[in-house]
Amino acid sequence: MAIEIEKKYRLTADQYAAVEEELNFFGAEFRGEDFEENTLYGGGRLAKDGSILRIRKTGTRSILTYKRRIKNTDSIKQTIEYETGISDPESMAQIVDLLGFEKTLIYEKRRKTWNFRSVEVVLDVLPFGVFMEIEGTVENIREAEFMLSACDFEVEHETYPMLTTKLGKKEGSLIVSRFS
Repeated sequence: MAIEIEKKYRLTADQYAAVEEELNFFGAEFRGEDFEENTLYGGGRLAKDGSILRIRKTGTRSILTYKRRIKNTDSIKQTIEYETGISDPESMAQIVDLLGFEKTLIYEKRRKTWNFRSVEVVLDVLPFGVFMEIEGTVENIREAEFMLSACDFEVEHETYPMLTTKLGKKEGSLIVSRFS
């Protein structure tokens, strides 16, 4: 079973700039910047399990992801996650639809990614806010948080889909959060 372990923070513009400076100062490996369109599906068995299917499209690749959150009380969340690359996202969307899953929401995101010591650090800009995620082991997340001076940053407990549901715009049966 694949388990994703991460901690998410809501950032101010100053904190975003400070984290970028710290990552550069420590020589973190910048892996690039992407614009993403994320389409989530629910219904059927997904609804029963509290799971989602997501098709994420960037300029260079598309990924199908299954996620189910593991309940805990820690600020570091754990999620069962399986991902696979897909060569034709439109055909995959048709397959998912034909399997009876419903498109529930779409959100866009601009993401910068770094490898930093033993974790992955991402800085995300969404239409409703600026965020940082640190992914790795619990111990390595806490170490990176300390090194990046992020211990006092506001922790965001909600997922991007949850935030999109609250802050997005209703378009028919979909909830959408786009930059314009």
